[in-house]
Amino acid sequence: MKAKGAKLLGRIMLILLLFFVILLLLPFRQTIPGRGTVTALRPEDRPQTVQNQIGGRIEYWAVREGEEVKKGDTILVISETTQSYFDPELPQRLTEQLEAKRGSETAALQKIDATNAQIKAMGNGLRYQLSAAENKVKQAQNYVRIDSAELLAVQKYFETTKVRLERYEAGYKNGLFSLTDIETRRLKLQEDNAKVIGMQNKLSNSAQNLLNSTIELDNIRAKYQESLAKAQSDMSSAISSRVTAQGDISKLRNDISNISIRRGLYVVRAPQDGYVVKTLKAGIGENIKEGESVATLQPLSPMVAAELYVSAMDVPLILDTSDVRLQFEGWPSVQFSGWPSVAVGTFAGKVAAIDRVSSVGGKYRLLISQTSPVPTKDEPWPHQLRQGSGVYGRVILRSVPLWYEIWRQLNGFPPSLDKEPADEIKDKKG
Repeated sequence: MKAKGAKLLGRIMLILLLFFVILLLLPFRQTIPGRGTVTALRPEDRPQTVQNQIGGRIEYWAVREGEEVKKGDTILVISETTQSYFDPELPQRLTEQLEAKRGSETAALQKIDATNAQIKAMGNGLRYQLSAAENKVKQAQNYVRIDSAELLAVQKYFETTKVRLERYEAGYKNGLFSLTDIETRRLKLQEDNAKVIGMQNKLSNSAQNLLNSTIELDNIRAKYQESLAKAQSDMSSAISSRVTAQGDISKLRNDISNISIRRGLYVVRAPQDGYVVKTLKAGIGENIKEGESVATLQPLSPMVAAELYVSAMDVPLILDTSDVRLQFEGWPSVQFSGWPSVAVGTFAGKVAAIDRVSSVGGKYRLLISQTSPVPTKDEPWPHQLRQGSGVYGRVILRSVPLWYEIWRQLNGFPPSLDKEPADEIKDKKG
């Protein structure tokens, strides 16, 4: 009996040994485990806060937590708390100021036109006055030249008469002329001397008249320059008034536009379709600041994804096209680490993005998207998934013998790799 028992035990041990050897030779699919949460693939699908653009006081809430809203639906209504905007007829007041400023601009424009006409009229009048004054100066210059010539002539007559008188006086001494002849010549000399003195006085008057005409011409020019400078000063003042009015008009238009836009911001609206997850302010009559968050909104139909965090040692082995098997919290599943094909209750995914920098704790984040199109052997991800719920996943790598995986785990080596990751290939080529 003992021999039979020992023989049976030997056979059992041999079978077990054979089974163990066969088990070690079985193919084992290497995986990289990771934990994380459900999120959205696109930033616009993730939970967001709704903010008010202006400060105010809460008047009433139009929604409650958990309620579905459409894009543009009212979430919150606020009232004005800034003293500058209390007047309900403020737009009308600003419109009246705008009309007044437009009147100022029109008046300034009319003054510019009037000043231009004044400058033009002054130029025309100056041309006539200058022409008359210049003619008067030329006439005075002609009189001076004429009088100078006449003075020269009478001076010549006077010199001739003086020479003749001297000859007559010499002839009188010699008895050639009578005393009557001498007296006649002396009277003639006095007459010619009087003519010289008269022409000198006339020439002096002509020169004085020329000087007065020249002064009058200069006065006309100076007076025109003074009047022109005053008109140009008025023109500059009118232009400045118009520019100021235009600036005020532009500012008032901007204020009116801002008031109109601001009054449209008293109602805080939903930026997109979704659910009001949580209100961040409470009560009626509470003041809120500009840009303050008032509610959290979850988009209605997000493109669901999973974010997994894996060890830095495993990141270089993960490809952008790696397959992933996921287990979602709330869905029962049975996961076989080395044989994902026989796992039950898991869902298929693809690596969509790998973070370039590590997160807190030295781990790297993987963004996993749903495979599309979904293979027939895999179920689509549950539509009941909610962002923030937990998820456990395994990134699928190459298939190796079971003995190799045991040896790798005992030595703490990283998993094997079929090919070099695409990023590293690109870096080497670059």
